[in-house]
Amino acid sequence: MATVSSNASPKSFSFTVSNPLKSKIPTKSPSLKYPPRKNHHRLGLSINATVSTPPSIATGNAPSPDYRVEILSESLPFIQKFRGKTIVVKYGGAAMTSPELKSSVVSDLVLLACVGLRPILVHGGGPDINRYLKQLNIPAEFRDGLRVTDATTMEIVSMVLVGKVNKNLVSLINAAGATAVGLSGHDGRLLTARPVPNSAQLGFVGEVARVDPSVLRPLVDYGYIPVIASVAADDSGQAYNINADTVAGELAAALGAEKLILLTDVAGILENKEDPSSLVKEIDIKGVKKMIEDGKVAGGMIPKVKCCIRSLAQGVKTASIIDGRRQHSLLHEIMSDEGAGTMITG
Repeated sequence: MATVSSNASPKSFSFTVSNPLKSKIPTKSPSLKYPPRKNHHRLGLSINATVSTPPSIATGNAPSPDYRVEILSESLPFIQKFRGKTIVVKYGGAAMTSPELKSSVVSDLVLLACVGLRPILVHGGGPDINRYLKQLNIPAEFRDGLRVTDATTMEIVSMVLVGKVNKNLVSLINAAGATAVGLSGHDGRLLTARPVPNSAQLGFVGEVARVDPSVLRPLVDYGYIPVIASVAADDSGQAYNINADTVAGELAAALGAEKLILLTDVAGILENKEDPSSLVKEIDIKGVKKMIEDGKVAGGMIPKVKCCIRSLAQGVKTASIIDGRRQHSLLHEIMSDEGAGTMITG
């Protein structure tokens, strides 16, 4: 559930979102035009997610109609800003392994779709792949943070990502009240892969050579939520395992998305890697490149930041690296001034 407080007015309030996802997503809504954004600063509603007893249980009284209407009224600027806009979300990390966080991400996606956003979910599935490899007595090997993928491992990766993880997410989204469609890079030639430069050491690990979003456009136009597994084939049909961050970034660029969001297991980009309180809330491309040069962005954060930079350079409006360990982190990022991590702008 989410507790929401407003920074925009002296009066504070809170509300509980338990399951607002009963209704079906409407078919394609009329296009709406809004004034061009003057800057990238977020608007002034702060959402603080906590696990607490719903008001109806704690007090025995359901929230009043006036109370609900006030909350909807405060949400209007955010809904207007993002309605009809494409948001690409890369789903991974703790949010994939915790049932509570998985439920939170699914409910956030459906709620955003219900108010007119066009979310697209891209996923990997490392923990599930590791579990199945272990059951088959196949050792998991990594080099420079990438999974060494021989032919047998590639078969397991495809089975797990496309057959298990993808369909599980589709089922959860459908059960929450939206309509999801599961895809991989193979489908409709959505993605064409090519081997990474050091494929001799990594095997069937690929990168994105081309994106053809034709199969996605009618889906998002009619209110479906595409759920995309990060595997694809090359021109000859050979399957490759591709980093899900990379897939999300390339899809966001090809679709001209308003926003790219990477769910991670860290708070975001830190000014001081040893100080969790030094979170950088907002930074531009020049500033984040300087942080890489200075060694302030290092390790596994570098490919995520480079993915964001590449997508911004290709027309995505903003890219955010957010804390997926936080309940309702997507709502925090999209519908609050505070956000849930680091937003990078062009």
